[in-house]
Amino acid sequence: MMELPLFPLNTVLFPGMPLSLHVFEERYKAMINTCISEKMPFGVVLIAEGAEANGPLADPFEFGCTAQITQVQPLVQGRMNLVAVGQERFRILELDRDSQPYLVGRVEMAPMRDSKPELLKEQGDKLYGYVLRYLEILTQAGDVQFDPEQLPKDAMPLANLAAFLVRVEGEKKQLLLEAETTSKFVASVRALYSTENALLETMLKASDEDEGNPTSFSLN
Repeated sequence: MMELPLFPLNTVLFPGMPLSLHVFEERYKAMINTCISEKMPFGVVLIAEGAEANGPLADPFEFGCTAQITQVQPLVQGRMNLVAVGQERFRILELDRDSQPYLVGRVEMAPMRDSKPELLKEQGDKLYGYVLRYLEILTQAGDVQFDPEQLPKDAMPLANLAAFLVRVEGEKKQLLLEAETTSKFVASVRALYSTENALLETMLKASDEDEGNPTSFSLN
């Protein structure tokens, strides 16, 4: 068990994925400055109840991901822009709301249990096509540009990237983060992409049929 400063956000962080933050509240300026001075990570947790900024400390979900700060841009009045990268999944055992102005968790690292390599590869190969199609649809809608050669081939890097990219509410991403095994994680990401692809295909088809309003398709 270890103590970890926690940053409750309306986002879910996955290992290897980037996180950009503008830090302006006094409590989080203090937290980030401590992390920088002690060269330690902080924990990113999805908010279960409460708000990101101002007011009481939010209540987080049980699982989160550590974030290692890689870049900091100091701003006026102690504010800062920072970039961090997700590292390890953890589980909160206890919450400390009193010792610091920010939330502190007593946590344990909680890596997903490894699956059989052949099963994981099979799930990853299936996921690849779904992610590729998802990005093709977004490209067709004029919403993104991407190079398919940049998609990872290995299952876990691909699944983490896919979980990061998919445009769904935080609670759905949280369920992915809480998967018990790596193969379950990859399979759950694929199931989510299957649903999202079907929805986007339907929206794109309806847009194509709407000759009077060619810009009717929107992802927002």
